[in-house]
Amino acid sequence: MAAESVLHGLDQVIHERRRLGIVSALAANDRQTFAELKAVLKTTDGNLSVHARRLEEAGYIKVTKGFADRKPRTEYRLTAKGRRALETYLEQMESILSATRHALERE
Repeated sequence: MAAESVLHGLDQVIHERRRLGIVSALAANDRQTFAELKAVLKTTDGNLSVHARRLEEAGYIKVTKGFADRKPRTEYRLTAKGRRALETYLEQMESILSATRHALERE
């Protein structure tokens, strides 16, 4: 498959850098809190909130809000749909890399 055709089929929800970071972190860890994701991604509260909301709207993550020691606690988990979307995205990126390597080898 040509790299250009795969690029057009990429999931734009996951393709954005911060959202890819969120789903990747959640794929590596069963769940993460808002504070943990913020630290891992080195981002602001507002930035994380906007991108997490977009992933939640797509059904890729589940958000649970509660309290721990009387402090608000927001926890995120990757859904089965989110995991499948990430796996598809990674397969597409591998195809792009493979096609690019083959093109470079022919030069």
